[in-house]
Amino acid sequence: MSRNPDNRKRAPIPVPEPAPLPDPETIDIEGIFNEYVDGGIDLVVVLGPTASGKTRYAVALAKRFRELGRPAEILSADSRQVYRGMDIGTGKDLCEYEDVPYHLIDIVDAGSRFDLYQWQEAFEVAYKDIRERGAIPVLCGGTGLYIQAATCGYSLPQAPPDPELRASLEQYDIEELREKLAEMGPLPDEGVLQSKRRVIRALEVAFYEAEHPGRRDVYLPKKPYFIGTLVSREERNARIDRRLDERLKEGMVDEVKRLIASGVSPEDLMYYGLEYKFLTQHVLGILTMTEMRTLLSNAIHQFAKRQMTWFRGMEKSGCRIHWVEP
Repeated sequence: MSRNPDNRKRAPIPVPEPAPLPDPETIDIEGIFNEYVDGGIDLVVVLGPTASGKTRYAVALAKRFRELGRPAEILSADSRQVYRGMDIGTGKDLCEYEDVPYHLIDIVDAGSRFDLYQWQEAFEVAYKDIRERGAIPVLCGGTGLYIQAATCGYSLPQAPPDPELRASLEQYDIEELREKLAEMGPLPDEGVLQSKRRVIRALEVAFYEAEHPGRRDVYLPKKPYFIGTLVSREERNARIDRRLDERLKEGMVDEVKRLIASGVSPEDLMYYGLEYKFLTQHVLGILTMTEMRTLLSNAIHQFAKRQMTWFRGMEKSGCRIHWVEP
């Protein structure tokens, strides 16, 4: 039976216009350098969505600082580049760094768990070392939680397991848990949101943090200067698709096969989300190459959109980001 018996055409549902992109600025690099030397800045942050040219911009910035009289070193704010052997899928592109030293890449084995709190501790050690050697620290990445952990100025409490809370949360489906997590603050990255176990852990941490504020006697930056790399949505999506096809040709599928052969479980790989989730499903025969490529491309597009939403949320909270077209 027809749902519209009088055959009248219904008005189309309006599609909301996407939020406008911020206006690009011209950055005074020499001015940033002088402000750092004078103590007005203690960290330069280069952030942006995937495929926006962050790493190349950060490397060019570090080289310019060196020309002006001080060396600079890059700290990675990427939640997956910490893992050894996960190279193509995480887009490490280490050749882009050329002769600029980098940190927080390849520091733990693939298959292990390395959480936000461990990363903040590792960041603090590297950041302090760079500063004490007289170099300029440049934080570069797109993982909003990690950038927040580096620039919040206080240590994040390490939340212990709470079996009772976990049991109470297990009764809800993943969508309900995501909604609850959204109420607690900014959402974490895509890899967390795709796993019910990880969403429950994120909620466990959020509840613990609300009751146990972190200590502030830590060596973390207090005066960061934020630069955002800007690219249009159309160009960003085109870059994502080109880069995905290039990495598939480079052997991204074989990388996943090698990781599994080395003893990393498929479940652990899918835990990391995005590339490793869909590539592992392809290797296991769950997805065809065409299905995997389509689903992964769409997932990365959505991930980049969420990254921009996170950064615009930072601005709404009072963070000044200077957007540039690299």
